[in-house]
Amino acid sequence: MRIPLADLYNTPDERNLLDTMKQGVIGKPLDRPEGPLKVSGTATYSAEWKLDGCVEGMLVLADIPQGTVKTIHRDAILGMPGVLAVLADEAMVRRSAQGTAGKAPVQDVHTVDYFGQPVALVVADTFEQARDAALALRVDYDAAEDRVAFDPQSPDAEVEQPSDQKPVKGGDLDQAMRDAAFSIDVEYDTPGHASAAMEPHATIAHWEDDHLILRGSYQMLAFNVKEIADCLSMSTKKVRIIAPYVGGGFGSKLGITHEAVAAAIASKELGRPVRVVMTRQQVFQTVMRRSETRQRVRLAADPAGRIIGLGHEALVSNLPAEDFAEPVTQATEFLYGGENRLLKVDVARICRMTAGSVRAPGEAVGMQVLEAAMDELAEKVGIDPIVLRKRNLPAKVPVEGTPYSSRMLVEALEQGAAQFGWNKRKAAPCETREGDWWIGMGVASAARVNMLIPAEARVTLKADGTALVETDQTDIGTGSYAILGQIAGEMLGLPISRVKVVLGDTTLPPGAGSGGSFGAISTGSAVLRACEAIRTKLARKMDGDAETLEIRDGMASVDGRQRSLVDLLEGEDMAEIGSIKPGKTFKDFSQASYGAFFAEVGVHAFTGEVRVRRMTGAFGFGRVLNAKTARSQCLGGMVWGIGSALTEELAFDLRDGHLVNHDLAEYHVPVHADVPALEVILLEERDAAASPLQAKGVGELGICGAAGAIANAVRNACGVRVRSFPLTLDKIIPHLPDPFASAA
Repeated sequence: MRIPLADLYNTPDERNLLDTMKQGVIGKPLDRPEGPLKVSGTATYSAEWKLDGCVEGMLVLADIPQGTVKTIHRDAILGMPGVLAVLADEAMVRRSAQGTAGKAPVQDVHTVDYFGQPVALVVADTFEQARDAALALRVDYDAAEDRVAFDPQSPDAEVEQPSDQKPVKGGDLDQAMRDAAFSIDVEYDTPGHASAAMEPHATIAHWEDDHLILRGSYQMLAFNVKEIADCLSMSTKKVRIIAPYVGGGFGSKLGITHEAVAAAIASKELGRPVRVVMTRQQVFQTVMRRSETRQRVRLAADPAGRIIGLGHEALVSNLPAEDFAEPVTQATEFLYGGENRLLKVDVARICRMTAGSVRAPGEAVGMQVLEAAMDELAEKVGIDPIVLRKRNLPAKVPVEGTPYSSRMLVEALEQGAAQFGWNKRKAAPCETREGDWWIGMGVASAARVNMLIPAEARVTLKADGTALVETDQTDIGTGSYAILGQIAGEMLGLPISRVKVVLGDTTLPPGAGSGGSFGAISTGSAVLRACEAIRTKLARKMDGDAETLEIRDGMASVDGRQRSLVDLLEGEDMAEIGSIKPGKTFKDFSQASYGAFFAEVGVHAFTGEVRVRRMTGAFGFGRVLNAKTARSQCLGGMVWGIGSALTEELAFDLRDGHLVNHDLAEYHVPVHADVPALEVILLEERDAAASPLQAKGVGELGICGAAGAIANAVRNACGVRVRSFPLTLDKIIPHLPDPFASAA
């Protein structure tokens, strides 16, 4: 039964229901219930299901940048041991799907769009046999005559404005720059990034009559079903996806990728289950990348350091005809003041794998540049970087005039500074030296847009006094199992040990999925509403109303009258489906999570090596639903910030566009030696406009601006301002001060 509450979230929910409950499990740092399964190796990930008769598929990748497949020499490998088939069906996909649109990705692998695109699938009895045959398969191509450029900076690259990102213009920025007492006009570059999730992309497909069942590693099951159905021209009702455990995604598993469709086609043709697991190299070469960016930032300030003009323009890239363009200026639009402004994103059409959502798209690279530029302005004005930021927080969003639902940025800056010891920072560069190391501190603001998307969840209060929460929501390591259980336990007055959460199966009500930091608040709100409906029914059974009903440890009371839940249920389960959809609150308010980063670095005076010595992050994102999982999300984001600042960079060969560093040996994510002790401060607040939970997204907040704090600390340490990320030795050494001058 669907609850009689409106789906649309049109007005802020000021009731703060979770604060009125009595169980006391919400917000607590509870362990993940699936944790023991994961650490013991008994949680079943996508490639680990045991299906009788399952055979193995291996993708074959194009070794030309653009063209068409002319001949696939199948016969030469069909005689190899164990080889069962070589497929190159037109329904197979040649580009990853973005996911949140729920549309089928670009199909027909006979057309080659980029170097490394899948063009065929080899199926054999064993993985090794499939791998060897795939390596031996010869494919002839007709190279494209009119080629797309490999480099977004090339004069041959077609540049256009993305249809969904109109420029934001206000006043006269050029005049503001001329009138300014202080101004900067700088260009920064950021490289492409890989999601680099621990679990490779994998799918096991099999058919039951005309129904397709996929066991795979996906983030957004409700959308993924539509994508698969579109690819195979079948009804969504005949597609089931099972994904109870996902070993990380970071955007790369938002949409259906090549292995899923290939496995489904092969399974249908062979009449048996087919498993396709991408190698690490294939994941890097074919799945979503973050676009590289070139960003121009212009800041104009009056004598007191108040911003009167702000410009943020970016060039990003993607394949031709792809809708997505990295939303670089997403946070710039609402973060700081300056009515004279120009925010603009252009997209260059180039020949590289699809660019899509990777770890906080937009803010992750846009904010690290904006925050570095803010420090450049602070240095020109001659004021503390924190003072500059606080001085330029607008009362409403510039140009559009939208009010903020809540904003904890000042609190984050102040509490973070106090905890970090910012008052010990020396403003001038090259003032602190320890042996061979220059020491410096840097700060940056954090911001990430908040999103609520449609979601449903079913909650069943069982006759035995336990609760069951069911939704196809995924858990990609972020804590969905824990958080949804805590919401239900709090609302229904049950200890967490009496709440079971079942996720990751499209036979269940469609949750929001994991991505965009919207999973917990969206699907969590659906759980809340289902529990509200159950509470209303329970109250009626006690001749009372839901407002006066109190439940704790399975005992319900109204006006002093007590009954156990088991007694109230009288041997029957009570089930409700809750739902939520974004409404007017997301137009009436500017909604975002906020925070601040503080970093201390050492820069080697002779080699230019940068080491992050310590880092503090203070974050405000509404109600904290689980203090342990929230802290873990912030820690993870800060680690990615270290990678973005110092190590991560996709490198392409501009002769043919192929990815050079396509594994974890050459693509350098931060490892233990790179990551110091990190400190996280959680700032509790309530944001009634954001969701019925009064919570906002946290998953990606921890990366948004983090690299900027590190770049600012490098500048403070050794005086070198690097405007090209990552900050590698070759960019720092030529500009270092004389290492002997201050050696004493």
